[in-house]
Amino acid sequence: MSHTPRRTATALAAACALATTASLALAAQSSAAPPKATAKAPSAKAAGTIHAAPYEYLGWGSPQKPTDVMAATGVKWFTLAFILSDGGCNPAWDGNRPLKGGSDESAIKSIRGAGGDIVVSVGGWSGAKLGEKCGSATALAGAYQKVIDAYRLKAFDIDIENTEFGNATVRQRVVDALKIVKQKNPGIVTYVTIGTTPSGPDATGKDLIKRGAAAGLDNNAWVVMPFDFGSHSGSMGDASVGAMEGLKSAVKSAYGYSDAEAYKRIGVSSMNGKTDVAGETVTTNDFKQILAYAKQHHIARFSFWAVNRDRACSGGGSAGDSCSGVSQAPYDFTKIVAQYGG
Repeated sequence: MSHTPRRTATALAAACALATTASLALAAQSSAAPPKATAKAPSAKAAGTIHAAPYEYLGWGSPQKPTDVMAATGVKWFTLAFILSDGGCNPAWDGNRPLKGGSDESAIKSIRGAGGDIVVSVGGWSGAKLGEKCGSATALAGAYQKVIDAYRLKAFDIDIENTEFGNATVRQRVVDALKIVKQKNPGIVTYVTIGTTPSGPDATGKDLIKRGAAAGLDNNAWVVMPFDFGSHSGSMGDASVGAMEGLKSAVKSAYGYSDAEAYKRIGVSSMNGKTDVAGETVTTNDFKQILAYAKQHHIARFSFWAVNRDRACSGGGSAGDSCSGVSQAPYDFTKIVAQYGG
């Protein structure tokens, strides 16, 4: 199974032929050590505040060795994507690679051996979604649990897009399944990542957040992907701030949080360089603006899609799965994200 980059839900109307994807997590501090098969993940207590975990897709896009990224940027956590359905209610990397015994598990061991850890992301734009293939919240929670148990996860991301996002029954199933996960795994950090407009989540996104609040889902962060807008005013940094402000208002309204608490329950997952919409580019200055906003409001998560793209294209070519399409040094965007400490 092949994948193309992730796309926000709001890009449907503007760019139906495009397919994309786009997360922050817990910070860990420990000295580098050689990879060990028995390496343990940092404890949640030792990991400190919720932090930055850029996406890396190990299935395509000429992925860099995660330990090389860690050494070059100081980033400790990665969001690894994507877990999909293997055709039924069973999780697999990209829908076809096993949870255990393969290259994905080896990469995770190397990250942990170097003092880092991972968030695993379920969903994305393409492929068969567990939320649709699992017929009940209990079954879906069981599929999620297989992933959590396989890697002793402390953080888990549901990137709900495309048909999974657009189906109200599935949205409710995901909310209810996550609530079961939270009950069975005390302390686990959960993120729900969705598309957005420049002014915040659309009606479908707001519905999902309201369903979470009505169900009593104590979600750690609702995260928006502020790109592939189709149109926006101002810089992409301005549009990203507008989207986060709209998200904060939606979360505050649904849950009855104070402003301060609502900010702590939101996150952002941007896209570096040229996005999937012609003429739309996210620059390092835009990332710096997002970083300043994150620091000001202590949001839960600052991530982006993707480490694979955090380098210039060979010969100045156009953006793709493995490069940004803009002039940059390797890891310019990751180094900005790595500065965020919660």
